[in-house]
Amino acid sequence: MRGRQMDICDSARQREAGGGGVASPFEAMDVAFTCQRRAFESAPYPAFERRHETLRRLHAAVRAHATQCAQAVAADFGIRAHEETLLVDMLPSLLHIDHVRRNLKKWMRPSRRHTEWLFKTNSARVHYQPKGVIGIVVPWNFPYYLALGPLATALAAGNRCMIKTSEYAPHASRALKALLRDVCDESEVVVVEGDAESARHFCALAFDHLVFTGSPAVGKHVMRAASANLTPVTLELGGKSPALVSRTADVLAAARRIVHGKTTNAGQVCVAPDYALVPKEDLGLFCEQARRAYESQAHDSASGTAMIDERGFQRMLDLLVDARALGADIVACADPRPRTRQLPLYIVTGVKPQMRIAREEIFGPILPVIAYDAFDEAIDRIRFGDRPLALYYFGNDPDERRRVLDDVHAGGVTINDWGWHVLNHSLPFGGTGTSGMGNYHGEEGFRELSHAKAVFTEHRWFPIGLFHPPYGNWVQRCVLRWYFGKSAACEDR
Repeated sequence: MRGRQMDICDSARQREAGGGGVASPFEAMDVAFTCQRRAFESAPYPAFERRHETLRRLHAAVRAHATQCAQAVAADFGIRAHEETLLVDMLPSLLHIDHVRRNLKKWMRPSRRHTEWLFKTNSARVHYQPKGVIGIVVPWNFPYYLALGPLATALAAGNRCMIKTSEYAPHASRALKALLRDVCDESEVVVVEGDAESARHFCALAFDHLVFTGSPAVGKHVMRAASANLTPVTLELGGKSPALVSRTADVLAAARRIVHGKTTNAGQVCVAPDYALVPKEDLGLFCEQARRAYESQAHDSASGTAMIDERGFQRMLDLLVDARALGADIVACADPRPRTRQLPLYIVTGVKPQMRIAREEIFGPILPVIAYDAFDEAIDRIRFGDRPLALYYFGNDPDERRRVLDDVHAGGVTINDWGWHVLNHSLPFGGTGTSGMGNYHGEEGFRELSHAKAVFTEHRWFPIGLFHPPYGNWVQRCVLRWYFGKSAACEDR
């Protein structure tokens, strides 16, 4: 089968290039897309065995390439601990693939549905069909998990995939390419590199579905490009994810876990706690416990993840300058290291709405801590802002939990910690409102990257002709009278 697919790709390349070779990266992208489209048309519904085997090879390749992948991403960041990459990039990828493999046969099975009373004795079901060629746009902060997660779901659903990696993570991109060469050929999965112009061209291709992870500002451009082809999109866009600390919370545990979330990958995480809401009387205690938690987690020069580039490093400093100029109090938990682009945790109090840290997604190790008087005040602050990708509630009050879950919109929620709902792969993962749309984890992800085709099967002897013209026969009159009453029945005709 793989040899047959390569024949299709070779033929596509020759036709597209006219025998003279590919002239530009954009043409190469177009050729790859054409290759995948034709390969899909030649095998539009891969069997369970084929999909499961591809996922098995993907799982094996992730394990085999884990060390090289960690080394590659460290080269892109300058400094990122080997263990951090394995724990937050590679291990979640394995867990995701494992979950998909375990559940694939069940997910592929057609779903039986009930017919309307009028059509009793017939059958109705939903058949889950591969969509075709899926585009996946991957950011630089988790270049493996945010590629391999959607990829595993898309392959499980029977699709072909093109992956656009970030120009800010070139070493990780090459490592991902090497990993995927052990899994399948380019008729099934292809990695595309390039700058922002390449990304724009990629998003304008006529994919059958497009998965994008990135900022809300770029997400709008992606959605606009996809709309030209009526391509459905899954957008995971981040936002200002709050950590709400209740009066019933263990303040020490809450501070420790929020700091862990704020400093993992130097805060360059789409579901990192963006800011903390703390009862006014606990503000000083929380800030002190946060400082101690940071010190206990030993973010030294060898293991503290660096900001991805000089622009990201400078942006953090600019956010702090803006906050200080507008009256904020700032505590640095250590000294910054400009040469290596490493920043400590900064705890900021006295936050005002006009500050940039109150308006922009921070995406770095700056923790604004905002005091509140009443729990309703904290809830309303979240409710009436942009809908976040994640929400964290720390506390043990059942009524407060109910209010958080029922009244506040967020893509996902973890209670008494941060971010772990993302790594439980039976749960959907996605945003809402300005934090995105759609899901690509769990059964919901499989459904999203499949076409749910309605199938109604009418048995041979079903008297459907009784509903055909001429109108007014006794069966039609009885049906209308049953549903609409005497006045709607055609008894006087």
